[in-house]
Amino acid sequence: MAAKKDYAGIAAAIVQVCGGAANIRNVTHCMTRLRVNLVDTGKIDEVAAKQIPGVLNLVVQNGEYQFVIGQDVAQLYEEFEKIEGIDAAGEVDDAAAAKEDAQAAKGGVANAVLSFIGGTFSPVIPVLVAGGLTGAVLTLLTTFAGVSSDSGTYQVFYYLNQATFYFLPVFIGFSAAQRLKSNGFLGAFLGATLLFFTMNIQEDVTLDFLGIPVQSITYNSTVFPVILGVLFMSVVYRFLQRNMPVYLRTIFVPLITMLITVPVTLIVLGPIGNTVGTWLSDGVLAIYRVAPPLAVAIIGLGTPWLVFFGMNNATYPIVFALLAEVGSDPLICTGMAPANVAVGGACLAVALISKSVEKRSVAVGAGVTALCGITEPAVYGVLFTERFPLVGAMVGGGIGGLIAGFVGMTQYVISTPGFISFAAYINPDGTGGNLMWSMIVMVLAVVIAFVVTYVLGKRELAKTGV
Repeated sequence: MAAKKDYAGIAAAIVQVCGGAANIRNVTHCMTRLRVNLVDTGKIDEVAAKQIPGVLNLVVQNGEYQFVIGQDVAQLYEEFEKIEGIDAAGEVDDAAAAKEDAQAAKGGVANAVLSFIGGTFSPVIPVLVAGGLTGAVLTLLTTFAGVSSDSGTYQVFYYLNQATFYFLPVFIGFSAAQRLKSNGFLGAFLGATLLFFTMNIQEDVTLDFLGIPVQSITYNSTVFPVILGVLFMSVVYRFLQRNMPVYLRTIFVPLITMLITVPVTLIVLGPIGNTVGTWLSDGVLAIYRVAPPLAVAIIGLGTPWLVFFGMNNATYPIVFALLAEVGSDPLICTGMAPANVAVGGACLAVALISKSVEKRSVAVGAGVTALCGITEPAVYGVLFTERFPLVGAMVGGGIGGLIAGFVGMTQYVISTPGFISFAAYINPDGTGGNLMWSMIVMVLAVVIAFVVTYVLGKRELAKTGV
């Protein structure tokens, strides 16, 4: 069992290696990291920082020092709020934002696109998980609890489930605008406008704007149209903010921004985004249909790398395209499920063979978290520090994905892939075959990853004696 962390002690140690409280400009935190900005970066002792008990790693991006802590980073952050003289500036959007931004700057257009998409979806994940798993709760209620689909209880949960995905453009619009450092509420406003347009589409009625035809596209549960619209909106918004007199900005910047953005989105960007989404779903399904086991195995094999580079959230548009096309996700989340739990198996093997109490503690905590579907602490704190558990996790995830593809395993709702989201694998028709195979696949992935990591770790231990 992982030892209880001394958060006050960890905080004091971080302050010390950073050159004292006076050298810390501000502290924020995200999902797994404590992010520190310094007055004088020459005063930090990076070697000592990485050796602090409870710190899994130190990542430096764009002059910001990110102490990788794990899912309990908020508890450590509370200790910094108590330290006089340190500006505790709250929580930031996502764990990989700064790293993604740095990679985007170095990696060209492709990385910039993936960075933006991943950073946009990351804050929306809690909504997607809660709403998606509510669909699984509905299946459990009707199949095992005898709740009628006509009952008020069912209807309330059904509204919760449907609202999540119907109003998805609002959530994505807000998050995308925030990511672009624009006005998040105008981004949400654009999403709401697209939905209102969808609600008022009439059959056999052609709409035009200044004589230009407007395509009748349903924008609910889509992502690319609103993302493209927000990108354009942010350009307009920033231009007006820079060039309009200060005393006119409050009224005219939002007004003119939306008067320009909405027609352009409905006439040009919306249809383009809809086409891109269709092409994406068709392309992914074509690849999956050619060789399902191989396609899912690749996802299972590569997921730890996606997490390491902060690109795992960039796969959500593909997930939504699959859900819209076939009603479930037989590829992305299906491949990530054995991959995530395999990471947990690899960590538990590391805990078993490690001679260091600190390493065992970190590995156990990260392993249990990974079995539930959250792998960042394990990836940063175990897999990419020892390397042999990375191999074990990749083998377990790859073989698990291969088997998942062979048996046709799929995930019916959005959730964090792992054992804790078992309800996501229950077929809405009430049959249990997919759930059974999902559990078998994940258990096998854990066992394989554990065994491979244990064997490789023993060899490594024999060589190094550490």
